[in-house]
Amino acid sequence: MSTNQWDESPTPKKDMHEGWEREAIEKLAFSAITEQRRARRWGIFFKSLMFVYLAVLLGMGLYPSLKQSLGDEGGKGHTAVINITGIIAEGKEANAESIIKSLRNAVKNEDTKGIILHVNSPGGSPVQSSYIYNEIRQIKADNPDLPIYAVASDVCASGCYFIVSAVDKIFVNPSSLVGSIGVLMDGFGFVDSMKKLGIERRLVTAGSHKALMDPFSPEKEGEKKYMQAVLEQVHQQFITAVKEGRGDRLQINEDTFSGLVWTGEEGIKFGLVDEYGTDDSVATDIIGAKKRVDFTVQERLIDRLASKMGASFAQSISSIGQQWMMK
Repeated sequence: MSTNQWDESPTPKKDMHEGWEREAIEKLAFSAITEQRRARRWGIFFKSLMFVYLAVLLGMGLYPSLKQSLGDEGGKGHTAVINITGIIAEGKEANAESIIKSLRNAVKNEDTKGIILHVNSPGGSPVQSSYIYNEIRQIKADNPDLPIYAVASDVCASGCYFIVSAVDKIFVNPSSLVGSIGVLMDGFGFVDSMKKLGIERRLVTAGSHKALMDPFSPEKEGEKKYMQAVLEQVHQQFITAVKEGRGDRLQINEDTFSGLVWTGEEGIKFGLVDEYGTDDSVATDIIGAKKRVDFTVQERLIDRLASKMGASFAQSISSIGQQWMMK
């Protein structure tokens, strides 16, 4: 009897042990499945959110072109607006290629009754400014009945003023800053700093002036005079363009081409600009087409993403998109 008791007692314990293991394994399996489902749902959510975000950005990028293609209500015509803001330079938002393309698109549109250049720029490249200036002059020659005006907001100086001197009239706010008809080239000299730090400059060139105005070498008077002559030549080109564009309206004195800036109020007195006005007042009262259509050529969407969010983040989005499309 004792033997039977010892033989039968382990059996229920073993069954209980196996039941506990089975239950634990089942719980782990269900937990893993639940976690996978949760991760899948979150993955779908974030992918959908990214899709909506990219769709919104795409819509924002296409909206100006779509709005332009819709035409004008009632065939009354519109005023084309082209923005020139920030530094004027190749590779920047305000560059000759995009602005000239914007101008040509506006001219080609049959409903364009006039063009406004909305400017807010401290200037920039004389080359880029000259390209745009010449394009405006050519458009005016080919389309004498199409008015082109400039409306300056905060600043219209240097290369920006170079550009707008070609238009029919320049409108400003009394507090706008205009002018700065001059040319500059700046830099630094590190010769004394290098001596104090014990740094030796080792420079090898082929051509006696290849290291022209090198900031790590002593300044050479002959090279300085040469560069001054170059700047004077570019300055004279600037002066000639302003004189041709402004004509008899410009009251020239010893300060006109000195590089000084003036307020809009003073600019009107000297003939640098013409009247007070805004985009709305010029479109409505001067051109006679209140509706304004933005013809400014927009950056490509991928370029805008790279500049707004940073190149690394844009690459991450591109990588996510590729992986998503592959699934």
